Amino acid sequence: MNPEHGSQGSHGTHGMHGSHGTPGTPGAPGTTARTGADRVAGPLLGLSTVLVGLMAGLFFAFDVSVMPGLAAGDERTYVTAMQNFNAAIDGNGLFGSAFVLALLATAAAAVVEYRKGRRGTAVWVAAAAVAYLVVLVITFAVNIPLNNELAAAGDAAKLTDFAVVDKFKGTWVTTNILRTLLCTAALAALARALLLHGRATAR
Repeated sequence: MNPEHGSQGSHGTHGMHGSHGTPGTPGAPGTTARTGADRVAGPLLGLSTVLVGLMAGLFFAFDVSVMPGLAAGDERTYVTAMQNFNAAIDGNGLFGSAFVLALLATAAAAVVEYRKGRRGTAVWVAAAAVAYLVVLVITFAVNIPLNNELAAAGDAAKLTDFAVVDKFKGTWVTTNILRTLLCTAALAALARALLLHGRATAR
């Protein structure tokens, strides 16, 4: 038997077995192929970022233009305009869906990242979810009750007590600024999470 032939044969056999069982090779035992959770994590993070960004933009627009503009006019115009704004937003299904889905998508993204072992990313996403949850709490505890009180005031042309306007100029405006800051913080946290997610999945 030729020693060289035997050496080549065993070497070749070893090479075939080695390549066949290499971790990470598609179809091989122990492979690290992308799972369904991996495929959904990125789009879920992206969706969360877009939705939270939209909410931050909406609140910011009220901070810098809508509320200052209304405050510069008379109280009857203030009441009528805010009643119309609130009615338009309350009756908008797209806004309602985005408002709630922003929290659900962010919370789901945090869970997915945590289960995939990307703890650092999960912490940033969870922080964003908590910040946005506080936004929802403020909205339902403060802003919506004030909106309802304004709606119950009725026709602004017949209104004689404008105490509700003072509440809007004080409490509503202040809490809306807080909502803007919290949404902006959540958006920054999601941007950081997207960066970490991209680095982790690019390896």
